[in-house]
Amino acid sequence: MKNILFLLLLIFAPLLLFGQETTDWKKPALLITPEILVGSTAPSNDNFPETGLHKQLLVTIGRNHQNNPQEWAQRLKGVRTGIGFGISDFGNLDSLGIALTVIPQIQFNAFGSERFSVTTGMGASYFTKNYDSITNPNNRAVTTDYTWAFRLFLNYNFLKTQSLDWNIGAGYSHHSNGHTKLDNQGYNSFLVSLSAAINNPFKISEENVTLPKKTFERSHYSYFSLRGGLGWNVLALAFNDNREVYSLSAEYGKVYNNTWKVGLGLNYRFYEHYYDYIEGNESLVQDGREFEDYKEHPVWNSSAISLALNGEVLLNHVGIAFQVGYNFHKPAYKIDWRINEGWDNTPREIPESWMLGEFGTKFKLKHRISSRLGAKYYFIGTEKRPLHNIFIGAHLNANLGQADFSEVGFGYVYSFGG
Repeated sequence: MKNILFLLLLIFAPLLLFGQETTDWKKPALLITPEILVGSTAPSNDNFPETGLHKQLLVTIGRNHQNNPQEWAQRLKGVRTGIGFGISDFGNLDSLGIALTVIPQIQFNAFGSERFSVTTGMGASYFTKNYDSITNPNNRAVTTDYTWAFRLFLNYNFLKTQSLDWNIGAGYSHHSNGHTKLDNQGYNSFLVSLSAAINNPFKISEENVTLPKKTFERSHYSYFSLRGGLGWNVLALAFNDNREVYSLSAEYGKVYNNTWKVGLGLNYRFYEHYYDYIEGNESLVQDGREFEDYKEHPVWNSSAISLALNGEVLLNHVGIAFQVGYNFHKPAYKIDWRINEGWDNTPREIPESWMLGEFGTKFKLKHRISSRLGAKYYFIGTEKRPLHNIFIGAHLNANLGQADFSEVGFGYVYSFGG
């Protein structure tokens, strides 16, 4: 039930991209963009099923913000936002099935040219086939019906007419469940695309198309934010049920030109799985084992504290947020690593002779460096620079790029001089 609620929020979140208060636009801005993609999907594990050509159809319904008079749209220049609805065939219907995707997207001009652009998006997919130990044992890529979906593409506009923009592109597509169930190898696909953006598909009248030019002075103001989050993850194959991750954070920073938000945050997280492992006196914390002293302070040793640099692009009601942090305290991740990075299929009762993960350079980096990516919805548009604001959000948290937990959150923002 938890994951269903989370994914419902994620699926409906793209609708918020249209909440940009665009009634004063001077020109029709609707775009419908069909896109055909082909390529290959890399094997996710040993003995992965053979795959043929990856085929995908994506239809994006969106807006061109060229004539959006709001400051963020004029600052970003040529930005487009939209919701993509896609169907993917990974080249093996019997073992990999198809994916149905809903993904919010944003497109920016690149290299200072209107010909080149970058498209990125993050949403959710439903899979018709996933791992089953009996009927589908070789596909360890996805073990849940629903996953996160991510894409990043570079596009080139090779032909532009009054009603159509023809583009070719190349990029990367990824699906995984955000560490809510193992195995979770995910799908990694490398694709090329052909798309045609249909401008003003319903032939809305274009009278009074001239948009008065606005000039915006450089500006900045400070803000303080508090956020609470509720996430879910699993610990290992032997502990493959969802447990909560509770998080609190405080952040201070600045908003520049009402578009770019940069801040420094202090984060606290409590991992229910780590706590259950320690309190349950599981193998690695038993007397005489490596982490027996963790039982003296189970709450503290199940917690994580980090300092993080936060960045956000503000699109009025919507914020695209990313974070890179440094964990000062996350002791139970050592248990996590020992279990998951040694021999495969580590049992719940771990023999002392079992080969466990070693604390090398890879461990040290993932133990210390955290990351976070997702989207927020502000109940009051940031274009108005409100003194008080609240938001909801959905994020994927990771340890140096490897999924840690999926999360929904709620927060408050106070703006100094907003």
